[in-house]
Amino acid sequence: METESHPFEPFLPENARVLMLGTFPPAEKRWSMRFYYPNFINDMWRIFGIIFFGDKEHFVDREHKTFRLDLLIPFLKEQGVALFDTATQIRRTTGTASDKDLEIVEETDLHQMLRQLPECQSVVTAGQLATDIACRQFGIEGPKVGEFTPFSFDGRSLRLYRMPSSSRAYPMKPERKAEYYCKVFSGR
Repeated sequence: METESHPFEPFLPENARVLMLGTFPPAEKRWSMRFYYPNFINDMWRIFGIIFFGDKEHFVDREHKTFRLDLLIPFLKEQGVALFDTATQIRRTTGTASDKDLEIVEETDLHQMLRQLPECQSVVTAGQLATDIACRQFGIEGPKVGEFTPFSFDGRSLRLYRMPSSSRAYPMKPERKAEYYCKVFSGR
């Protein structure tokens, strides 16, 4: 099995108040763009469209089967949303992006990442494996889906939110997923 290194640089706006962490991007053949949550059938950017614009198609470019990075990147910077993943190197045991098919070779140093984000108040994990890695590194118990666990880091009080996976393999409509993710941005 080939070891893959993370294909993207961390997206860390200096004003980031929220750090969103998945596990690892899908294989490049599944990408519709060179940015986080690149699979066109992934719901993440539809979830953001629902939460902030009441329109799951807001960031969607249907004609080209991709997402509107020209809108998305400035929006994420304005909202203070940072993005990366909990693994920097993996092996795919079956060729899929499913957490159960990933062997983590190297975890992301989440302490180092949070030190680069002094305004960060919330860490959001999408999926169980990402949650497990974050909880282990921060030495905390994992929250239930849709809830958070408070924790301290370098004298700061933060929240770790466990959100449903944005993958279509997770059997929940984007509108319902958005109800969960909305809690992060409303501070509930």
